Amino acid sequence: MRLKNKVAIVTGAASGFGAEIARQYVREGGKVAVADINGEGAKTVAAELGPNAIAVTCDVTRRADIDALVKATAEAFGGRIDVVVNNAGWTHKNQPLLNVDEDTFDKVYAINVKSIFHMVHAVVPLMRQQKSGVILNVGSTAGMRPRPGLTWYNSSKGAVNLMSKSLAVELGPDNIRVNAICPVMGVTGLLEAFMGMPDTPDNRAKFLATIPLGRLSTPLDIAKAAVFLASDDAEFITGVEFPVDGGRTV
Repeated sequence: MRLKNKVAIVTGAASGFGAEIARQYVREGGKVAVADINGEGAKTVAAELGPNAIAVTCDVTRRADIDALVKATAEAFGGRIDVVVNNAGWTHKNQPLLNVDEDTFDKVYAINVKSIFHMVHAVVPLMRQQKSGVILNVGSTAGMRPRPGLTWYNSSKGAVNLMSKSLAVELGPDNIRVNAICPVMGVTGLLEAFMGMPDTPDNRAKFLATIPLGRLSTPLDIAKAAVFLASDDAEFITGVEFPVDGGRTV
């Protein structure tokens, strides 16, 4: 059990990558706050995971919601928070960059980038008191090797990737590790938005051709990386953009 008694927050955990990360954390002995703006979905996942999980309805773009999430997690599990996974994310549809309106741009940045600003302000004081902690930000290969049609999303994930490195440098003296997990396009509810076209076999084949291992990422792929990076096996790893991409960024 690589995460025995570690307390974690996972955002965007009602489905997709986040739900599987929560499942694997509990399977590895952790205690998890399943946080999502979809409160009913979060409750469903938490109920599946049993007494070592709680559900918290949370809009990650709102500081008050993040503060309440941190407070609820600490109160539920003995006052500690060992791991935070900033997984909640959003994209605009794959399309020419001038077709993306300002409201959509603002939503992408609020969910993908500003949410991490809020979480760091809320959780780092507690981690400093503990003299330990792990923050995992779900970035993307889009922030390393961008595809056309997703310029504003790509730039938001580039911000997440670089922010993770900078946080690692600044928080290292506090024994707080920060890493970015960088998935390639995954089998989630946002797949068609990333593709910008229907998810047909022919259309999917065009994207698979750019991935040496020949498939999209799965929630389990990302969850396994999140378990490793949160565990003591990774105790000397910080400031890394960790691609889970089948070789896409080689």
